[in-house]
Amino acid sequence: MTADKPLRADARRKREALLAKAREVFDTGDFFDLRFDDFARLAGVGTGTLYRHFPTREALAEAVYHGEVAALCDRARRLQATLPASEALTAFLRGMVDHMDAHKGLARTLATLMADRSSVLAEGSRALEQAVTDLVAAAVREGAVRDDVGAGAVMMALHGIGAAHDRPDWRAEADGVITLLLAGLRRPHSDQAIAGTPSTRRDANSGTPASAGV
Repeated sequence: MTADKPLRADARRKREALLAKAREVFDTGDFFDLRFDDFARLAGVGTGTLYRHFPTREALAEAVYHGEVAALCDRARRLQATLPASEALTAFLRGMVDHMDAHKGLARTLATLMADRSSVLAEGSRALEQAVTDLVAAAVREGAVRDDVGAGAVMMALHGIGAAHDRPDWRAEADGVITLLLAGLRRPHSDQAIAGTPSTRRDANSGTPASAGV
């Protein structure tokens, strides 16, 4: 199979405009109140452009999902490139909770639209798990994290946090689970604390607390 032909600049801008508007509408929970054609109008493009890039609602949802996964994986790589390994792991996991908290509507919409696309969801999960694997492995090499707990356990904790988002005290409990997870990952007798505190959790690019979001 040959690679897709790169989009021209104007076509790429229109596609990105559609994705940005879809992500915005998905996040508000208003997606199911709109006709599919409405996305073209909201994004400022023609309906032909919409159907050329995304022939169905599900195709649009899949593209939004891929974009979300790619953004999270990119953030993991940026953190790993700019922070000590233990701090990068802490910032990423706490940032994941921030992301879940800020985009609950987006997660619900994607879950509904992609209920029958298990292979796509599995692909995204593998990509995210690889990003977590790289963060954990780097922290192990640094000597801050025990080497007998794999990234799969971390992913199970994240999935559990996401699945429980309807609990009334979800945010406080989610932060508590991450604190417990980081404490459990810490290598016994290690001098490097990976659980993090508001004063030590720093964003990779700005030096601001990781709670600024993903």
